[in-house]
Amino acid sequence: MLVYPSGVDVSSTALRLLTARLKEHRRALGTRWRRLNAGRRVLLTLAHLRNGQPYPQLAAGFGIGTTTAYRYITEAVNLLAALAPTLAEAVRAASTKAYVILDGTLLPIDRTAADRPFCSGKHKKHGMKVQVIADTKGRLMWASPALAGAVHDVRAAREHGIIEALAEARISCWADKGQGAGGTVRLPYRGRWDSLSTGQQAVNRSHAKIRALVEQAIATLKSWRLLRKLRCSTTRITSLVQAVLCLHMASPN
Repeated sequence: MLVYPSGVDVSSTALRLLTARLKEHRRALGTRWRRLNAGRRVLLTLAHLRNGQPYPQLAAGFGIGTTTAYRYITEAVNLLAALAPTLAEAVRAASTKAYVILDGTLLPIDRTAADRPFCSGKHKKHGMKVQVIADTKGRLMWASPALAGAVHDVRAAREHGIIEALAEARISCWADKGQGAGGTVRLPYRGRWDSLSTGQQAVNRSHAKIRALVEQAIATLKSWRLLRKLRCSTTRITSLVQAVLCLHMASPN
């Protein structure tokens, strides 16, 4: 396999954060030696998350075995996932905002037609459903644990306790029709466009302009190429999403 130098467009702040966590974790375990030092293991993890490169390619580039690369990346991802903000922390941060925006997105996975729980009827593809909260400027504030793609957005929001948490904190939330679960969530008027009154059409236009900002948060999440097409066990996807969220929150805006 040929090896060539490449770059990863991730901030140095994220690099320092994960390096410090790996060093602390190593001291806690009492590990004396690793094939790669903490800085190289962090670079290995960031290359996997940001560029979506598979383990064999990364292993060849870093001069280690494929199994070792998998182990190092899994260790780093779990450490990052533990640092990701919880829903309660996100709600506390959102309490200073005028409102937040809620939407769901599908992370595609490599599953066959037989895996019906992972098939999204809306998107006509297999994936894992993630709920995203964005602030008034479309910045990513929180991403939920991943659920099977067949789960509807309303059910996902209820299972994660998003609607209840926002209602308890009295935070206004803009969402689409699929998120209609009550509480403080504001939805557009339902019905065919030509059946709506002039006032209702104006409200729906304004609502759409506000809610469109959440697409920036979703794009931020999917700028990490690994999440564009996941080829791992579905049980690991939540940790990957939380790791990406942690790195995003650690990076300067």
